[in-house]
Amino acid sequence: MIRKTVANAAEALKGIQDGMTLMLGGFGLCGIPENTITELVKMEVKDLTCISNNAGVDDFGLGLLLHKHQIKKMISSYVGENDEFERQMLSGELEVELTPQGTLAEKCRAAQAGFPAFYTPAGYGTEVAEGKETREFNGKMYVLEEAFKADFAFVKAWKGDEAGNLIFKGTARNFNPVMCGAAKITVAEVEELVPAGELDPNQVHVPGIFVQRIFQGSNYEKRIEQLTVRKRD
Repeated sequence: MIRKTVANAAEALKGIQDGMTLMLGGFGLCGIPENTITELVKMEVKDLTCISNNAGVDDFGLGLLLHKHQIKKMISSYVGENDEFERQMLSGELEVELTPQGTLAEKCRAAQAGFPAFYTPAGYGTEVAEGKETREFNGKMYVLEEAFKADFAFVKAWKGDEAGNLIFKGTARNFNPVMCGAAKITVAEVEELVPAGELDPNQVHVPGIFVQRIFQGSNYEKRIEQLTVRKRD
């Protein structure tokens, strides 16, 4: 049986260097690889290009890397609730490539499947399409988008086994599954790690073939990004 387990985040991140391109799963604060991000902060790696839907909030998620100025470029679809992200983008300190959310997901999926590029109608006629090849299909214009090329993909799953098979819970099935296998090395952190063979194959969302390293995380905060409640009558 192939075992892909590593002891902790520090071991899982071996090989990370300055200037690398990283994919990080999650949406807002849901399904983000918290332990991995904490370790990246400790490592003090810099000049990173991060591919993620957004950058968390000021004091949590990728916002921690932004505060340390470890990120050179963000490839995202949403600035979100992160004031520091907005400040660095507007001041020119941070290079930002805003990408339509569906296109961002598909650029990950194309890399995962081994496709170099694909056509999408999203962004045609806007700044998104500037400098890109366009083509007409059945009377509709499309933009050619290239698949991402990343060094590491970091994802967070609810449960996984020693062979790297993963189960995601709820809305953590956002960008996490499509980032698995979309980089040279995929690292999964999980809330619960079980022996190979214990997971029901019918419940597995991502097979272990897409994962190179897996470890059990700890101390997950599971914050709510924006809490809205109704006043009592």
